[in-house]
Amino acid sequence: MNHDDHDRDHDDHHHRHGEATGRVLWLAMGLTLGYAGVEAAVGWWAGSLALVADAGHMVNDAAALTLAAAAAWLARRPASARHSYGFGRAEFLAALANSLALLVLVAWIAVSAVNRLRDPQPVMGEAVSLAAAAGLGINVLVAWLLSRGAQNLNTRAALLHVLGDLLGSVGALLSGVVIAFTGWTPVDPLLSLGIGALIVVSSLRLLREALRGLMEGTPFDLAPEDIGRALATVPGVASVHDLHVWSVGSERVMLTAHLVVRDLRRWETVLDACHALLVERFDIHHATLQPEPETRTVRWIGARDRISASQPTPDSPR
Repeated sequence: MNHDDHDRDHDDHHHRHGEATGRVLWLAMGLTLGYAGVEAAVGWWAGSLALVADAGHMVNDAAALTLAAAAAWLARRPASARHSYGFGRAEFLAALANSLALLVLVAWIAVSAVNRLRDPQPVMGEAVSLAAAAGLGINVLVAWLLSRGAQNLNTRAALLHVLGDLLGSVGALLSGVVIAFTGWTPVDPLLSLGIGALIVVSSLRLLREALRGLMEGTPFDLAPEDIGRALATVPGVASVHDLHVWSVGSERVMLTAHLVVRDLRRWETVLDACHALLVERFDIHHATLQPEPETRTVRWIGARDRISASQPTPDSPR
């Protein structure tokens, strides 16, 4: 099978899984966002800041699920002449806006919690407990749906968001129970601060990933040096240089590299071996590799430097 056939098979496989994954993600998003609105309304009516904060965390989850669903949908859209890489980077833009908005939400929660600690307000503990228990059930259902679907980067990240929100629902439930049995209302703003901390952690992680993608940085789980060393082990490859790795979406990684080849007549065989290695070891399905004759003097990672080479170095004169 040549590289073009492999790309088509990979795209067809990704298309089928994208449809199923998209349906699960949209369903999970609808459940999460719908209950977040209910929880926010009940929290406002009952005077529970912890419940409102947990609703904000569920909105965070809904946003993450929306981004994941949008990515699954965008992955099925063909590239165009003006968008030759497709539309995957829209996910990074949405994640950037989402994470900044969530940080503003956390600031509001923190200011409100401090004000509540200074001037305690009555809280309806029973209503808070019931709403938080229902929210916990929704989170368990959503986590179950995501765990049964196709496991890719988007769904794993969304599942982590939902599992984090489980802790927020437990906190709101605990707040309601404590207030119902003891009447100690400061527990509500204190737990809301804890929920806000959860939102900060997930939002900063999302912001970091969005900025890395927009700046065309190397994905966090890949190291160019490791990829270069691996390519240098392919029979027929003398050295590797000018290797670049970046992502155009959460699931689409691109790679370009120059390979110094000992015998250019065997380039097609070497090329197939390199593509197979990139797919099997690094899950990189889109790579552009340029062959160069061994007479070139530029060398970054060579076959004799598979362990220690990490910086561009010139070949020693022969």
